Amino acid sequence: MLVDKLSAGVLRILTPLGPRYVKLTFSQRLLLIWVFRHFEILPLQVLSNWQQSLIHALCVQQQFIALHLVSSDNDFPVIGTVERRRPVDVDPLPPRRPSARVTAVPSSSVQQRS
Repeated sequence: MLVDKLSAGVLRILTPLGPRYVKLTFSQRLLLIWVFRHFEILPLQVLSNWQQSLIHALCVQQQFIALHLVSSDNDFPVIGTVERRRPVDVDPLPPRRPSARVTAVPSSSVQQRS
């Protein structure tokens, strides 16, 4: 399986338009096998700066493979999947009120030990 990925593996990138499969060079496959050694799917945000720039460069080159070629044959094993989606907007949480049980201790009541 590792030899197949090293010889002809592709990178799957999940975009808002759907999955895209990127054709890779040998050195890119070697790097990405190392990146995905523990995980099959990684969000773009968890990758380091150089890994993000590699993914961005791969997308700009547009070396995409047709989906039917990847899904019908096992000639192109998927090395890993990058989730390249827009971040979801989350409403900020309302400010928390302090607990009624927590009270401030006046500084004069605290005894200092010498």
